[in-house]
Amino acid sequence: MAFDHIDRQILSLLQVDGRMTNVDLAERVGLTAPPCLRRVRALEDAGAIRGYHAELDAAILGYPITVFAMVSLRSQAEHDLHAFEEHVHGIPEIRECHMLNGEIDFILKIVAADLKSFQDILTTHLTPAPNVASVKTSLTIRTAKAVPGIPVRTE
Repeated sequence: MAFDHIDRQILSLLQVDGRMTNVDLAERVGLTAPPCLRRVRALEDAGAIRGYHAELDAAILGYPITVFAMVSLRSQAEHDLHAFEEHVHGIPEIRECHMLNGEIDFILKIVAADLKSFQDILTTHLTPAPNVASVKTSLTIRTAKAVPGIPVRTE
C-alpha cells in the first residue's frame, strides 16, 4: 500500500495519541470526519496500524526491574528457534523477544518486581529451557530514551 501525505499525518498523530477522536484527527489533517475514518480503517486493514495501546508505567505497577537477556541456543534449526519463541510466549515477564544475527540468537526484555523475582524467572524458566546453551544478562540502571513506535515522515 502506498501512503500519501495525509496517511502519514494520520499515522504520526495516532501514534502519539491513539485516543484522539476521529473529529479531532480529521481537523488536524484537513479532512472531514467520514473520509478520515475511511482512511484510518484502510490503514488498519492494510496492517499499518496494528493496534491501540495504553503506555503503562512499569515501576508504578510493581515492575521496577528491567533486564536484557542475551540467549544463545545449541541449535538454530527452524523448529528449535520456533520452540524457543513459543516457550518465551508463556512467560509474561518477558516483554520482548528479538531474534538476532551473530553470536547471540535472541535478546529478551524482561521486567521483574525485584531481583529475586528476576532470578526465579532466569533459573526456573529461562536457563533450563530446552536447547538453551547460555544466557547473559544486563540489568538496566536507567533508561535515557524509550520512544514507542517508529519515526513517521510526513513531508
